Amino acid sequence: MTNLEIYNRMFIRDLRVKEEDLPGLKYRGIRTWDSLGHMDLIADLEEKYDIHISTSDVMNFSSYEKGMEVLAKYGVII
Repeated sequence: MTNLEIYNRMFIRDLRVKEEDLPGLKYRGIRTWDSLGHMDLIADLEEKYDIHISTSDVMNFSSYEKGMEVLAKYGVII
């Protein structure tokens, strides 16, 4: 499984969205991506990719696309 497939699967599972809804998806743009959903997603990404995302990067993880940029800082290329 590629990093993109893993990344997408985490969003789909944690936020209960369809794959076609991922592009353009923003934090608090849907009911399930609230603060709790955000922390669940971050924790799952940290565990899966074996990284620790800084608090400032957690705050900057504001959209599906921005998340890819944040993960790239930790060597996870989507």
